[in-house]
Formats: sequence, structure tokens, C-alpha cells
Amino acid sequence: MPNSSSSVVRSLPNSRMDADGSAVVRVLSYNIRSMRDDTDALARVIGACSPDLVLVQEAPRFFRWRKKLARLAAASGQVVLSGGGTASGPALLCSLRATVERTEDVLLPLTPGLHRRGFATAVVRFGGVRVGVVSCHLSLREDERYEQGGMLLERLAGLGTPHVVAGGDLNERPDGRTFKRLGAALQDCWTTRPWGGELTSTAVDPRQRIDAIFATEGVEVLGCGVPLGLPGVAEADLARATDHLPVLAALRVPVG
Repeated sequence: MPNSSSSVVRSLPNSRMDADGSAVVRVLSYNIRSMRDDTDALARVIGACSPDLVLVQEAPRFFRWRKKLARLAAASGQVVLSGGGTASGPALLCSLRATVERTEDVLLPLTPGLHRRGFATAVVRFGGVRVGVVSCHLSLREDERYEQGGMLLERLAGLGTPHVVAGGDLNERPDGRTFKRLGAALQDCWTTRPWGGELTSTAVDPRQRIDAIFATEGVEVLGCGVPLGLPGVAEADLARATDHLPVLAALRVPVG
């Protein structure tokens, strides 16, 4: 599985509360292709990453989708927070470490002939730290994708939290104008502090980075990238779980 990497052997901080009240949280963004592949491998990858928040794209949306998503959450040590069919694919999972303030599933305007898109959103707390979270999966069409990037920024600003984290499948490389638009307003966590691998698509032959995690400037990025070499994350599981590689970030979120 060729992939450009940076400091794969450097450890990624574990979740914790620091003495100053700030919270170190692990955030995972993952396109799971509607759980059409090896769901046991998928659950093992998620569980081995020990995330506090999982930003899912292409969650099951149709027959018994709630049961499928709940089964994945349970198998990977998470609970379902929001999204799925009600957000047209994006979903949020979280560990029991998170206290949920509110959630909202948002459907974006439908362009005739194209797939309906949406956002899964939430506000959660870790101790005294409040953070807004959004999972997104942007359009394949460039003009619609750019508009959705603007809607994402508006949604993040409207969450009413001092710090926000967003992630997802952007369907665009970093040199695209939507990716650049998001990177101008938020930290692209891989660029801020690369860790692990860079390329996310496809899982068996990664050649491009189209999946990313973003955070507001007040959030300290401790490391972000594809969790290659992370203990418990097997390359065979990454190849079997879905057609994307996940992005894992460790973030220090301050109080206020």
C-alpha cells in the first residue's frame, strides 16, 4: 500500500484532559462506502484508532440503516451521535467520553440529477471544553462542491462554539478551489502537522488526498494523517474495510 508518509513512527497523543482544562481529543474521518465491504475489518480499524469522534461519510442510508450504523458503532466502541439516512450519508459517532449538547442533520439543496448531500452536525463537551463538529461529503460536480464548501463554513460559524472541527470526503484535491476555500478559513490539519500517511484514495492504491480534517485556529493540531503503522491498524484491514483510507487527528482543544 504505497503512501507518502511523515513520521509514521512518532506516537500520536492519546485522549486526555490537561491540567489547564484543555482536552486532547482524537478525531477520525472515514468514508465507509455504505458498509458494503468487510465490516469486521472496518470496526477493527475504527476501534484501533481509539477516537473520541468519528466523522463518517457514506453511512448506510436505506434499508435498516439505523441498525447497521448502530452495529458498527457498538463493534468499534462508539455510540451513534447523529446522521446517516437523515443527513443523506454523513454521520457522527462518539465515545462515551463525549457529552452531547445537541445534534442536527442538515439536507443541502438538491440539484436535479445529482445525489442529495447533507451535513451531520453536533455540539459536544469534553469536561469544560465545548466543540462543534460537522461531517460532510461534498459533490462530485465542481460548481456545486464550491457552493457546498461555503455552506459548510456558514454552518460551522452558526454552531455557536468557540472551536469547531470539520472533516469528510471533499471529492477534491488540495489544489482545488473548494479545498483552498476551506483551508483559507480553517486549519487543514494534515498541512499544519503531518503524521502518518497523506494519500487517502483509493485504499488499495492511494494516489490522491481527497479526505481531510479541518479545525479553527484556536485548536492545536498535535498530528494528523492516515494511521499507517498505528498499533492495531493492520494494512490488510485498511484494504478490506472500504475504498478510502481514514484520516486520524489528535487535537488539543482549549477551554473557551
